[in-house]
Amino acid sequence: MDTDILVLDQHTMKDLEIFTPDSAEQSLFQFCNLTRSSGGASVLRRRMENPWSSVARIRHTQEAIAFIIEQREAFAKMPTAYATSRTYTYLHEVMPAVTENNLIEFSLNAFSLWSSHNRYYFRISFGVQVTSRLVRKAKVLIDQASLANVVGELEPLITEMREILDRPRIRNLPEDDVGGWYWKILRLDQVFRIHEKSALDRLLQLIFEVEALVSMADVTMQNEFVMPALRQGPLAVKAQGLVHPFVPGAVANPVELDQNKRVLFLTGPNMAGKTTYLRAIATALYFAHLGMGVPATHFTFTPMQRLFSSISLSDDLRNGISYFRAEALRAKAIARAIADGYRVVALLDEPFKGTNVKDALDASLAILERFASKQDCLFMFSSHLIELRERLTVTDQIDCRYFEADEGGGKLQFDYLLRSGVSDQRLGMRVLQEEGVFNLLDSSQ
Repeated sequence: MDTDILVLDQHTMKDLEIFTPDSAEQSLFQFCNLTRSSGGASVLRRRMENPWSSVARIRHTQEAIAFIIEQREAFAKMPTAYATSRTYTYLHEVMPAVTENNLIEFSLNAFSLWSSHNRYYFRISFGVQVTSRLVRKAKVLIDQASLANVVGELEPLITEMREILDRPRIRNLPEDDVGGWYWKILRLDQVFRIHEKSALDRLLQLIFEVEALVSMADVTMQNEFVMPALRQGPLAVKAQGLVHPFVPGAVANPVELDQNKRVLFLTGPNMAGKTTYLRAIATALYFAHLGMGVPATHFTFTPMQRLFSSISLSDDLRNGISYFRAEALRAKAIARAIADGYRVVALLDEPFKGTNVKDALDASLAILERFASKQDCLFMFSSHLIELRERLTVTDQIDCRYFEADEGGGKLQFDYLLRSGVSDQRLGMRVLQEEGVFNLLDSSQ
């Protein structure tokens, strides 16, 4: 396993909505996918499946994205999605080719292909033209003065593109579309599909890599995301003005966790914003590990190695796993990563709902006390168990925060602002009353 890769399991990816199969729901991938080609989208997806976990790799990507934002006009000269897709199809389509280099043998076989395989010749001719244009467009891109001193991840990508485009057979391509005799077309086809096919395949891949970085830069720029500050040392995160990118008009909140406060204990009534806040933190951390900007006004963090969330658990009837057992298995996965020595960030949203209140209190307290003792890890734990308040004061590693509702007036009102302390609001009966549940039941015969 690559130690530079941040590991997220399938449950965490689902909780954060990184890849949502239901097209009716926007995923983080859809949000970030401003690529123009399927190849660029494929590279972006690979990146989003494998965020970085090292300061060096994250900074390398950050530098590239910052450079693209600064020189955005230069990247408008990237080859089009049409050119890349048609070139790829041409290079990999099964068609006859003239393989001989000897002039006489080449001429005879070229005449035979042209005269006997008109359908193939037309497709070959089209492929040669579109590939020639792609190569010319790539040369225009890298020859810009603004790209003379690229940095970060862009530097090896642009350098390798220059090396490919400087190969003699590619460097000496005609400056204009090739017309006239069929043998000119088939000579170029020989260059493209026989002599330089692997080089052109690699050129396409490099273009897709750059396109994915441009997409991440555009998301950062268009949404006015801030580029996170990286720090070495023990695990920590500090942010101001943090929001979730999917929430319109979201109320911004801070977060600050480090080795002095390893655990955030979050309370408050339903609908007050606890789950959204946890998702916002996890999403910002995820974006930060991709090397792109995050939805905040300030963000500083130390990279982690494992990210766990436990937000949308369910039982598994087919495998005989109850809801509480699913919660226990989730806690076990987190515990295993900690025991294996990884830098872990874990978010648990109202855990242990699948058992009685006494067990839930005991389990929550036992887990929180152990979390608080684990160095170089961070934990966020939301709960309705306000009875834990008195028992959490035994350790300084737990930071208690809460959201609240305004109970005045006709309807509950929420300001979604994070406060220091533990909530003592109990609003279950109030919500049922406001929804008219009791009136309906009382009026029924």
